[in-house]
Amino acid sequence: MLLDQMGITPEDLLQAPGVRSQVPTFSEYVPVVLAALGDGARRTYGNYLRKVVDRWGDRRLDEITPTEVETLMRQLQGEAVRRRNSRGGSSTGEHVIAALRCVYRRAVADRLIADADDPARKVAKPRRPTSQRIALPDERLGELVVAAGTGGQDPELDALIVRFHIETACRRGGLLGLRPMDLDVQQCLAMLREKGGTYRWQPVSPTLMTFLLHHVHERGAAPDQQLLRYLDGRPVTRRRYDGLFERLGRELPWVAAQGVSAHWLRHTTLTWVERVYGYGVALAFAGHAESPNDTGTTARYVKATLQEIATALAGLTGEPNPLALPEKVTEAE
Repeated sequence: MLLDQMGITPEDLLQAPGVRSQVPTFSEYVPVVLAALGDGARRTYGNYLRKVVDRWGDRRLDEITPTEVETLMRQLQGEAVRRRNSRGGSSTGEHVIAALRCVYRRAVADRLIADADDPARKVAKPRRPTSQRIALPDERLGELVVAAGTGGQDPELDALIVRFHIETACRRGGLLGLRPMDLDVQQCLAMLREKGGTYRWQPVSPTLMTFLLHHVHERGAAPDQQLLRYLDGRPVTRRRYDGLFERLGRELPWVAAQGVSAHWLRHTTLTWVERVYGYGVALAFAGHAESPNDTGTTARYVKATLQEIATALAGLTGEPNPLALPEKVTEAE
């Protein structure tokens, strides 16, 4: 047991002093790791591991020190693209460490290095900032729904995407992975396959089910193929979401200003469900695991909204709720 914990085999003890098994370089081993990962993890870690190979491709896994790992993390944080909703590169730093831990964890399992020689495990991930996503107030949600269904080159597709996310509070992958065969038309249920290999039946309204069936009929999705399609029948990709919210940001300045995305709709629906039907229903609606450790997970989605904070401010000061004023203050004013 002790040898196993140290990553040593009896054969290693028979080797002559100074002789060690050949440890692969990052160029040799990273493709092996990527091939063993699932689609989601490969998509998340792939870009960062390619950057690791660019810098350390010719170096062996056992040559890297914790200081070098932390230095690389800081460098890639500094190179991160600065968007309106950027949070100082913390996400980049977190993913760099996670990607390297993934590589070294597999190297330990493959008995290429000892567990104690894992440098990535000795570097702490950056502290994750509090998410700025919150539930949208009713009037903003209404504006977004109208804009999605009345502009762009394919408003029917955009309206379907927005409505599905509002009704189901699903993640982006849940809708992109939906197939016609995943619909239970009689009971108005949709099978969502989301991150972590989870599966769950989610109720949808008869109206949304009608829209989904119409979409399948008009755009020709095969029963076992992706349901969501472009006008020419091609399957929709993640890029569609980027284009949709870029357009909404041009039409609705507050969407661009706050960096609103489809995941904000998940927060909006789950917050409403929690306020009206309670935490237990919100937990199931979100598709979170029913475990003692879930409390923090679902709570991140149902935190107090700006509207609720402004209402509390109005009660404290006795002045009108600033978010409920009939005339919004313009930038010029």
